[in-house]
Amino acid sequence: MKKSVFYVMAIALSFCVCTTPVMAMERAPVMESRVPEEIPAEVRVMLDRLHEIKEIDKSDLTRLEKKELRKEARAIKAALRTTNNGIYLSVGALLVIIIVILLI
Repeated sequence: MKKSVFYVMAIALSFCVCTTPVMAMERAPVMESRVPEEIPAEVRVMLDRLHEIKEIDKSDLTRLEKKELRKEARAIKAALRTTNNGIYLSVGALLVIIIVILLI
C-alpha cells in the first residue's frame, strides 16, 4: 500500500514539474553590461576597480597581496552599498512584512 501511494505521488509530481510555464519561456539575452549608463562617475570608478580585481590572475600573488585585494574589494562593496543604489531587505524583514500584510 505504501509503495503504491509513493508511486502515485511521484507520477503526480512529475506531471506538475513538466508542465510549468517557466520551462516554456525563452531565455532573455544576457546583457554584456548590467550597469546602467546614468550612474555617477565615482561609482563607475569603483565598479571598474572591482572588475579589475576579479580579472587579476591570483595564482602568482603572495598571500599578503591576496589579502590586500580581498580587503580592498570588501571596502569597495561596502562603499557601493552606501551609495543608495537600491533597497536591501533581509529575509527576516520580508517574512515580517508578509505576516503583517496577511494579518491585516
